[in-house]
Amino acid sequence: MACRISELVVDCTDPERLAAFWSAVLDYVELGRDDDGSIEIGPPGTGFGGPLPVLVLSPTGEPRPRKLRLHIDVSATDRDQGAELERLLALGATPADIGQTGTESWHVLADPEGNEFCLLHARIQPV
Repeated sequence: MACRISELVVDCTDPERLAAFWSAVLDYVELGRDDDGSIEIGPPGTGFGGPLPVLVLSPTGEPRPRKLRLHIDVSATDRDQGAELERLLALGATPADIGQTGTESWHVLADPEGNEFCLLHARIQPV
């Protein structure tokens, strides 16, 4: 038997803001809040333990490290990459330069707290 990713924890200074951003990006809903200020978001109707991982936005006062060792890749499910890029930018994502050449098939973006993520070219089926 193998493991699967059930949740991703993102340390952040403003869990409310990031929960709103990532909920809009992923079409997730708020699943719960912890006493420490963490906000858990996930797929509507399934939540933790479902086919997709949940995100936990956990408050921290520590500064963000220079470059993250792990980042999230997203793929559009109902539109092409260009239209999805426009939607993500309208939600508050910003272009990020991590040394790409400009010939990549993906776009590197940052969420409202500067965490890099990539919008891949491939369109995938929704779960």
